[in-house]
Amino acid sequence: MAIKLDDKKAIVAEVQEAAKGALSAVVADARGVTVGNITSLRKQARDAGVWMKVVRNTLVRRAVDGTEFECLKDAFVGPTLIAFSKEHPGAAARIFKDFAKDNKQFELKSAAFNGETVSIDVLASLPTYDEAIARLMSTMKEAAAGKLVRTIAAVRDQKQDQAA
Repeated sequence: MAIKLDDKKAIVAEVQEAAKGALSAVVADARGVTVGNITSLRKQARDAGVWMKVVRNTLVRRAVDGTEFECLKDAFVGPTLIAFSKEHPGAAARIFKDFAKDNKQFELKSAAFNGETVSIDVLASLPTYDEAIARLMSTMKEAAAGKLVRTIAAVRDQKQDQAA
């Protein structure tokens, strides 16, 4: 189906706008996936702050020109489903990876973060903000507890030395 020039310009502008504020991007091929499954994927994406759209390759190539997602141009082959994570860099990768487990036809192609292509597995394993804070607090708690134990041991040793 032919798309009018004005419609093409609108699509390119929409993808450029999505790419502008995005933290990361993931590219996939959704051939063979049912409409119902794609609809549920879209809902999961919306809930996680992920913008996604099926876009023609020539249009998405133009849209990512000059952005940090230009490195994905080689992945724009065949049907292209592109997703931009707005709130958390690993959100789209995590959603797509989980979706691909249940839908064997769903093919993960590539991902980009900070202007470079990265492994989708690595991007999906990034902790969320809350997870990162929890890990930091746990580490700080362990470090503080360790210092307390060393201090108590040092005071005990000091008292033993004075008694002897």
